[in-house]
Amino acid sequence: MKKNFRKAQWRMLLATMFCYLFYYTGRQNFGFAVKPLQDELGLSATEVGAIGGAMLLCYGFGQAVNGNLGDKFGARWLMTIGAVLSVVFNWTTSFGRSFLTLIIPWSLNGYVQSLGWAPGSRLISNWWGHHERGKAFGYYVFATGFSSVLTFTLCIALLHLNFSWPWLFRLPVLLLLIGGSVFFLIARDRPEDLNFKPIPAAESDRFSHSCDESDEAGESSLQRYLYVLRNTRFLIACLAVGCVTTARYGLLHWVPLHFMGSGWKEDPTSAWIVIVLPIGMACGALSAGQISDRMMGSNRSRTIALFLFPAACVSMLLYLIPADAKIAGMFMLFCIGFLVYGPMSSFWALCADLLGRRRTGTGVGLMDASAYGFAAVGDVVIGAAIDATNQSASAFAVVAAACLLGALLILCVRQ
Repeated sequence: MKKNFRKAQWRMLLATMFCYLFYYTGRQNFGFAVKPLQDELGLSATEVGAIGGAMLLCYGFGQAVNGNLGDKFGARWLMTIGAVLSVVFNWTTSFGRSFLTLIIPWSLNGYVQSLGWAPGSRLISNWWGHHERGKAFGYYVFATGFSSVLTFTLCIALLHLNFSWPWLFRLPVLLLLIGGSVFFLIARDRPEDLNFKPIPAAESDRFSHSCDESDEAGESSLQRYLYVLRNTRFLIACLAVGCVTTARYGLLHWVPLHFMGSGWKEDPTSAWIVIVLPIGMACGALSAGQISDRMMGSNRSRTIALFLFPAACVSMLLYLIPADAKIAGMFMLFCIGFLVYGPMSSFWALCADLLGRRRTGTGVGLMDASAYGFAAVGDVVIGAAIDATNQSASAFAVVAAACLLGALLILCVRQ
């Protein structure tokens, strides 16, 4: 029975990873449309930043709602519905030709994209206990990092094949239909759904104030929200993850503009430089989860700070070096991706550690809401900074400040 449960654990994790492997094809394609939107539609960097920021804001709002729904209804249906609707809104966005006709469907896409992450996190916390949770979330976040690699590769390939920018929103996202379908067929929300016993509370919720699963099971949605919002350490962690996500999306949305510039068609290698960023993110996600469990004794906050302080330094180096320094740029992009995205697995594991397994969906949803609220504001700030300085490198200065602030905040969280 134990061997069968172990196989089921990995099957649920791999199914969730496979689905989220394609989720970013529905929102990280936006960074490659920034330059065409400016050149062909005459939008300013501030307007483009507002479109991207609106999506992130709606994504964050959706996380606050859908995380709690994930605790109530599970991931199997919610992640699948989000995948299908994201395809619909991506195609709708591709027909937009003005600020208004772009921002409305792209904002709606942000909301339906939020049906994936928090419910999937709840599913993983149901199947994996505390001492392996960092590893499990590390693999989950690795899938999201590799999703960025996949999205970047497909978008660059489409641009090199001379597809116009609307196809960036039409073709890559079709893979999300496959991912959602496979997930729906394989995934089950809880071990009990396959006639296994649930993970014992004593193992799964080491740091929770209340490890009594029977008490948590009887909580209403309002009670879960109130419990989570009264946890001071969790709220500080939400501020820290907001800073990290500001840095992350500052890189994802503006690095293509910085390194590709206006002459990328004459020098195609400049477009492929940016692929190093999501590769670094994927490697960081996989490594940080292992470091958290094996080297840091599952101390999430210490792991996060270990990554963020050097991330601030690397971002300032990117601000200083010229965009045409290709070798140095590739090395720095890999490092910043590794250091900025690596800590994310520890943030999500921290939710379950601090709040209890049965509140993980609500906690992850609220934490992600904070993360993307910060990122939405950060996207507009970066766009305005680029307009003001006429230098795309200004994005790296904002990223450095966000990383430094996030590192200082997370040190206030003690487990």
